[in-house]
Amino acid sequence: MVFFKNKRVWITGASSGIGEALALAFAGRGAHLILSARNEQELHRVAVAATEAGAATVLVQPLDLAQHDAIPGVVEKVLRQVGKIDILVNNGGISQRALALDTSLEVDKKLMNVNYFGTIALTKAVLPAMLTHQLGHIVTVTSLTGIFGSPYRTSYAAAKHALHGFFDSLRAELGHTPIKVTLICPGFIKTNVSVNALTGDGSSLGVMDDAQAKGMLPEVLAQKILRAIERGTEEAYFGGKEVLGIYVKRFFPTYFSKILKNAKVR
Repeated sequence: MVFFKNKRVWITGASSGIGEALALAFAGRGAHLILSARNEQELHRVAVAATEAGAATVLVQPLDLAQHDAIPGVVEKVLRQVGKIDILVNNGGISQRALALDTSLEVDKKLMNVNYFGTIALTKAVLPAMLTHQLGHIVTVTSLTGIFGSPYRTSYAAAKHALHGFFDSLRAELGHTPIKVTLICPGFIKTNVSVNALTGDGSSLGVMDDAQAKGMLPEVLAQKILRAIERGTEEAYFGGKEVLGIYVKRFFPTYFSKILKNAKVR
């Protein structure tokens, strides 16, 4: 309980799913919250719930990760109000459910712009203040598809792989500072991520995957993420049997390819 008390925690993608569950989990530990997403109405709903759950304070700050040029101004505004950021949780993003050949290049670009460029734009804008205060923890929620690719998720997997490359390198660059970097890699979590996933023409899929529906509850995941942050874990994997894919790919890559070819991932 004590570790997160009065910590200033900024969460993106906080209006639903994993982000909402994280907001409530941090609130229960007495943290000060900054909640961001595009849907301001839903952010206020989460803010009310977080206040009731025990958050020290809650600041609602709408943010569109695709609007890269606006991000430094948003960060400056937030820092004026809260002073510093102890923990940045990069959780905002969108998924994909379409074959590569059926996906327009504009959709590929959107997935990269939000999931990768938006995340690093926010991180780069927050990092100088962390260095000034000589404190901070950057937590990025990627995916198991940041470790291995999957059908129907080509550009989503590419963006998640890119995040791993960036944050592994950033961790090395910050190795002589107190600032920590953690990558969180969930598997199937029971959220609307597949419902909101982009199809080849940019429209939303509109239905929940069977695997997603049977996935880990976001409230359970949130508690596991908080434990990983408290321990300073560099990279953590969460989910069901899909987590085994990391090790099968590493030690038996040809066998893994055969499994993936026939996997029901949509």
